[in-house]
Amino acid sequence: MSDTLASLLHWLNPSVMIDTLMTTLSDHPAALVAVIGLVSLLESLAIIGLLVPGVVILTAGASLAGHLELSLPILLAAGALGAIIGDGVSFWLGIRYRDQLPGRWPFSRHPEWIEHGQQFFHRHGSWSIAFGRFVGPVRPIIPLVAGMLDMPPTRFFLVNGLSALAWAPAYLLPGYLLGQTWQSLFTLPEGADGLLVGLASGLIACAFAFSFLRRQLGREGRLYHWLARRMRRSPSGRRLWWQLRHPDPEGEFPLASMALLIFAVISVPAMSLAVLAHPEPWWIDRVAASLAASLTSLMPEDWLREASLVLSRLADGTGLAALVAPWLVWLLLKGRHAVWLHLTAAWLGIASANTVLKHLIQRPRPDTPAFLEGSMSFPSAHAAGSVAVFGLAAAFIAERQPSSRRRWIYWAAIAACTLVGLSRITLGVHYLSDVLGGACLGLLVCALVRISYPAFVRQPSAPLESPAPLLWLSMASLLLLAARFVWLPL
Repeated sequence: MSDTLASLLHWLNPSVMIDTLMTTLSDHPAALVAVIGLVSLLESLAIIGLLVPGVVILTAGASLAGHLELSLPILLAAGALGAIIGDGVSFWLGIRYRDQLPGRWPFSRHPEWIEHGQQFFHRHGSWSIAFGRFVGPVRPIIPLVAGMLDMPPTRFFLVNGLSALAWAPAYLLPGYLLGQTWQSLFTLPEGADGLLVGLASGLIACAFAFSFLRRQLGREGRLYHWLARRMRRSPSGRRLWWQLRHPDPEGEFPLASMALLIFAVISVPAMSLAVLAHPEPWWIDRVAASLAASLTSLMPEDWLREASLVLSRLADGTGLAALVAPWLVWLLLKGRHAVWLHLTAAWLGIASANTVLKHLIQRPRPDTPAFLEGSMSFPSAHAAGSVAVFGLAAAFIAERQPSSRRRWIYWAAIAACTLVGLSRITLGVHYLSDVLGGACLGLLVCALVRISYPAFVRQPSAPLESPAPLLWLSMASLLLLAARFVWLPL
């Protein structure tokens, strides 16, 4: 029984699963070609194409095909054929169900998808089939709309086939060439291929989860409305709902922040206990460090290391203070005490939690420069601080924006935090697990602030009469940051 359980746990190990998948596809090239054709089909299929991260999967698959030196014409043919079939099925669905589609889910909840597709089709005519193939948001919708608008089938399949022949090289050739050349540039450390695929898969899964939860937990989501109905049935539920709901007319109950709080409350203690029990570098830590060292050796004149130093100085305590200080002063002068108190509390909370955890866990750094002598590794203060500052900035900015624009604000914050975290690994002063632990700690602070803030705001804040203060504050932050780099280089 114990042997069976050990074997099961071994196969459930993500690194083992990824290595097994890579080995299977390497040993069966036909399966890899079939996967690329299937992904091309799904990416072009109505609705499903909006959910499948086709570009990422196709690039990874083409890179593996190039590494295995599979036939390029066969690879391109599989991609083109899959795209043609996917668009063809979508076109048929548009013809067959043109009257029912607007009333069916998900178009009943998102009628703008068909509206945007129709506008695109009317603007470009038959060429919309070719143009739309290269435009992400409308790619899986245009063939469906073409069928709904009675585009002649002969003309559709002609344009569809020709555009697929151009699409396949554009999407597959870069990955294929990368797969042929990367091994001649540098040798990946052992286990790095599995880590890279795992990280890519994890990022894809997180992107899907983030996008799905952002919609469901927002005021237009089904889960949000379901919870609203449940809480309004009892006096205590109604009181809690209105107490935590933002006072703006379009304000929301912080359901997303509560979900984030649950995740962070579980992940921070779990990672802390895991590192406390096993302070030595984990498997992902060793592979990530080796990969960072390999990438650094490729860059001329330590370019990657210098860029990482700049990012690290931007996100250390002094750098973040330079960015935040003008805004805190302005909030205080404007009498926006609730925001000021919460941001200040977040700053103090991050600093205190980092100090306590570093002291309790006492994990040594992988490399300790002179100016970090005596400083412990877990969690990464840079990761925690950047997630807290950029995350809260994104949240306060996004709450005043339409729902369609919010995702770009959040993705910009995620990109900035990711770069900061990678810089710490590149410099060799943190393990990957340190960065992940710091990020979870930053998310915990973000969630607490976003849940607490509405309870302290009695009335909606007045909108700015002019964007000039924001421009001046941004310039002040940049000037302070420049002064920090000049006079406090470490």
